[in-house]
Amino acid sequence: MEDFPLNIPDFGNADFRLFAAAFNASSNGVIITDHSQPDDPIIYCNKAFESLTGYSRKEIIGHNCRFLQSNDRSQESRILLKEAVKKGSHCQVLIRNYKKDGRAIWNELMISPIRNAKGDVSHFIGIQNDVTKRVEAEQNLLEERELLDDKVRERTQTLEESEAYLSAIVETIRESLVVLDKQMRITSANRNFREFFKISQQKILGKEIFEIGHHQWDIPELRELLFNILPHNNPIEGFEMETEFEAIGRKMLILNARQMTLKGKYQDRILLAIEDITERKALEHRKEDFINIASHEMKTPLTSIKGNLQLLEKIARRRNDESYFKGFKTAGKSIDRLERLIYELLDVARIQSGKIEFSFETFELSKLINESAAIMEAEFPSHKIIISGDLNNTIEGDFGRLEQVMINLLSNAVKYSPNSQSVRIHVACLSDYCKISVMDSGLGIHSRDHKRIFERFYRADEISEKFPGVGIGLYVCSQIIKEHHGTLWVESEEQNGSSFSFTIPMKQK
Repeated sequence: MEDFPLNIPDFGNADFRLFAAAFNASSNGVIITDHSQPDDPIIYCNKAFESLTGYSRKEIIGHNCRFLQSNDRSQESRILLKEAVKKGSHCQVLIRNYKKDGRAIWNELMISPIRNAKGDVSHFIGIQNDVTKRVEAEQNLLEERELLDDKVRERTQTLEESEAYLSAIVETIRESLVVLDKQMRITSANRNFREFFKISQQKILGKEIFEIGHHQWDIPELRELLFNILPHNNPIEGFEMETEFEAIGRKMLILNARQMTLKGKYQDRILLAIEDITERKALEHRKEDFINIASHEMKTPLTSIKGNLQLLEKIARRRNDESYFKGFKTAGKSIDRLERLIYELLDVARIQSGKIEFSFETFELSKLINESAAIMEAEFPSHKIIISGDLNNTIEGDFGRLEQVMINLLSNAVKYSPNSQSVRIHVACLSDYCKISVMDSGLGIHSRDHKRIFERFYRADEISEKFPGVGIGLYVCSQIIKEHHGTLWVESEEQNGSSFSFTIPMKQK
């Protein structure tokens, strides 16, 4: 019989692996967390758990289970789970989790401790059962009873009121909006659409959208997407089209479309929203061209400045003129920071053009961590880098790029925790993944910015007011980790520090 590709940790117990094989065949979601590691990271999940949450295994390993609750952290069941983990006891709760696509699901969760030979809790096993339909049915029944009067009033609303209400919404929205019937004929278009495309209502009403103008909308991909909305309820999200329009010239547009859920007269209608992104795209191209050109142009004079500064420092040392040493040291650090910024800008340009290069090799994990920490302690002697966890492993990756990630995360931790004296690095090898976390006790980051800080040129308002920067370091880091088939994320609260973590496979595929 073929072996099961379980990818589970080996506890040295044949019976456990038999149980794990059963778990992998189970329709219930099963996870195992390592209680001996900080924050109880997940070290195993079965296929059903991946299907249940929508996350892939590489996005699950290394996380604490709390990430499934997103920002919904005030549930009473979380308190019961926390107490059970603290006591090392069994617990069964009903908890609201969130799938990767943001949809909420209700899970019936049972956790049980696994004890070692000494009787200490070494792991927890969690079994999840999706009971969303049951909970929703109960809630719907309750809502139907409570909202009976509202439903009666809604049924008595006239068609004219509904039509006036819908027309008012469509006309006041500043985005171009078009309503289509199931034959893709235009039933209405708002003022913004008519003014932007310089076309009258009489010329478009009742016509197929593909026929208006000089058939600029008659694009095979757009046809297929629009005709798939009604029968399959497949909305269009972010469809880009660039074409020449008779009255307004060449435009780059982004389209979103979905089925309108109204009944009666407006059943089987499609609402099409159109946004002009011509200027935005042009600005992005100009910005990328500027970054590329400016970065290259700055490299040559910076190299000359650095060389001459080193020459002057050597002359001063030969003459034993100590009065200049402090100035040379400060200038050298500034040049190093500027040089690092230039290379990050060049990395951004390479990432955008798909030309960033990677050289994978096998190396000691301890070398990456220790050398990164040594570089940071030399540059910031005010902060001590504290290292913990399991460093006695080899991993496969681009050493230079991963060191770039480590230095960036460490320098951010030092930069945004000026009143602290230390930054912590914790390393854990979980299943066939390596998890590295950089933790500080600094300013922290608001939850609304947790995902956006990895976007190109984005900086949180509170941070940008106090600290200089251009917002590209974390973007470059996220792309490097992505190329290593890993994930990078942050856990943080304002004024309570931040923990940046990434997981990468021990061996690259």
